[in-house]
Amino acid sequence: MIKSLALLGSTGSIGTQTLAVCQAFNIDVKGLAAGSNAVELFEQIKIFRPLVAALADEEEALRLRTWVKAAGLKTEILAGDESICDLAREIEAEMVVCAMVGMAGLAPAIAALEGDHEIALANKETLVAGGDFVMSLAAQKGRLIRPIDSEHSAIWQCIGTGGEKRLERIWLTASGGPFRGYTKEQLKTVNSAAALRHPTWTMGPKITVDSATLMNKGLELIEACHLFSVSESKVNIIVHPQSIIHSMVEWVDGSVIAQLGATDMTLPIQLALTWPDRRPGVARRFNPFAEGMSTLTMEPPDEDTFECLRLAREAYRQGNGLPAVLNAANEVAVAAFLEDKISFLGIPELIERTLDHFASHKLDCQTVAAIYELDREARIKALELMNRS
Repeated sequence: MIKSLALLGSTGSIGTQTLAVCQAFNIDVKGLAAGSNAVELFEQIKIFRPLVAALADEEEALRLRTWVKAAGLKTEILAGDESICDLAREIEAEMVVCAMVGMAGLAPAIAALEGDHEIALANKETLVAGGDFVMSLAAQKGRLIRPIDSEHSAIWQCIGTGGEKRLERIWLTASGGPFRGYTKEQLKTVNSAAALRHPTWTMGPKITVDSATLMNKGLELIEACHLFSVSESKVNIIVHPQSIIHSMVEWVDGSVIAQLGATDMTLPIQLALTWPDRRPGVARRFNPFAEGMSTLTMEPPDEDTFECLRLAREAYRQGNGLPAVLNAANEVAVAAFLEDKISFLGIPELIERTLDHFASHKLDCQTVAAIYELDREARIKALELMNRS
């Protein structure tokens, strides 16, 4: 079990739950970083007394620095995006937990590996956009990437029962989102308010819309391929609306191992920090006799209606930087949908048009700068295509 960590994205949902786990296990929080929430970060500094804290928003960092000084606290306050990378690279801690949202989390995760830290990963973009680069760096450094996503944590736990060489396939579970069972005709009229009503998980707006389109499962498929060194053909998506089975693996002998639990992110966070040990913790317990917990149903996803899943699989299969394009176009499309600029079905349409534009290009993803440049270009093209239609 680790004794010290730095936490990137400390004011978000995963960040605050990670701090709860740190309190429960007496883990020393050496560093904290966030985007712009100076008020919340100041409260965290008062409780955890880290050596250093960083805010991407330089103006907010100046305010925070004033508050910390006035409170007589010793925490050093850093400002700007690059300072978060410096913190991740140079902090004297055993692990860096990467929980920043969006592409902002990619460079700090790479910096943490460059600094020879173990990382626990809750940021999808790190592996979707930069998977080949990041996994190569982790192998070079001899570092394990510990997954925090509930599905990848479940797969990680299940694989531990049999070994990767005997793996037949991964069953990656999806809730199906709020529109499970809808036809394309029905999806023509759904709005953002309906898309944000997830039936089993409480999440931020972007990931909730991704769950509704099934893009979340497409992104997780790409992550799983990188994390567990499998081809996309070995990752099967299975719709499980109760969200009790977090994922399963199947062995060559036909045996299937599943990980079950409550819809609570505390358990995968705790496991990432205590692996390979298991300890009594703060996660909600699974009660098979509680209402709604005794029935498990499973069905195949409708990829003809929810096309994002197909697009993610094809982007990963083709490679050549297309997963980074997929991710960028999806972020543009989801933001436009939430602002009522495009329809729900306009999301996969815009993503596919953007992928088609870049499919014949030779795309460079060999460096961090190149990945960010491709992300920038893909966003510009997606906006251009959206405004043209």
